[in-house]
Amino acid sequence: MRAAIVDRPGEIRVGEVPDPKPGERQVVVKVGACGICGTDLHIADGQFPPTPYPIVPGHEFAGEIVELGADVPGEWKVGDRVAVDPSLFCGYCGPCRAGHGNLCANWGATGDTVNGAFAEYVAVPSATCYRMPDSMSWEQGALVEPVSCAVHGVRRVGVEAGERFLVVGAGTMGLIMQQLLQRSGAQVTVVDRNEARLPRATSLGAVATAKDVSDLNGEKFDVAVDCTGAAPAIEAAFDAIRRGGRLLVFGVAPAEARVALSPFRIYNDEITIVGSMAVLHSFGAALDLVAGGAIDTEALLTDTLPLEQYPEALAKMRSGSGLKVQVLPGGGRA
Repeated sequence: MRAAIVDRPGEIRVGEVPDPKPGERQVVVKVGACGICGTDLHIADGQFPPTPYPIVPGHEFAGEIVELGADVPGEWKVGDRVAVDPSLFCGYCGPCRAGHGNLCANWGATGDTVNGAFAEYVAVPSATCYRMPDSMSWEQGALVEPVSCAVHGVRRVGVEAGERFLVVGAGTMGLIMQQLLQRSGAQVTVVDRNEARLPRATSLGAVATAKDVSDLNGEKFDVAVDCTGAAPAIEAAFDAIRRGGRLLVFGVAPAEARVALSPFRIYNDEITIVGSMAVLHSFGAALDLVAGGAIDTEALLTDTLPLEQYPEALAKMRSGSGLKVQVLPGGGRA
């Protein structure tokens, strides 16, 4: 089959790899759509430590089951349409047993630590599959994973109706986060250095937008959410929080990145700093939100390319010229 392959950091190609075979309790999914996110850029650049090389990346995906392995539960059959949670938790370490699988001591994920879905086919555990209604396209199904990350982030930071949120970053994740926060009753201001993205945030209901936190004239917020992973953005978000406020570090930063935050202010102003890592018991809820129209997916999906153009899709994502860039190994909507 054809697949995108990162042989080593900086070396990316599309070529032939063996067709996947389903292991015990696994299914093979024919990939309909797979989205590119910031983690894929880190993998391409060698900045995501869990990733081995070579690897077929791709963890935001949906498709059709085409083969069943041994002992797959009877609820699944060939032809089922599924969105797939990429999480691969061991189930027996301390965090897993405490219900925190996303902090698994042996953490893995399809497309991050084992071959993923920038390919014609991918093998996944049947337990990670979620049935899609016929009304959802492959592209919408591939958006469920990023929405599930945002659902987990919102749960982590908490929202009270009427709270004033600052979202830093108006990419796909920032705009998903904006929509979920507004759905929970928050008033959201969105900041992004790429001014071309701000009208979309306004159309989705942002109460205000700006190119930089410094353009907000010292305004303070109940909560700030960084969706960039950039150290200067995290520092600016921290400075924009009122006394007693909260900061959610949601964007994926390089492992070696460091930020300078005032420990005195954290103490004196009782600032709460929260992290949010990937998906945790949030995938099913996210699928329901997407299927029910709670997330404006059309506002997020800007670019779709065939599998053979994976390097170009990665470059488009890196340039910030669009929002959600997806690869369609199976040809698109179904």
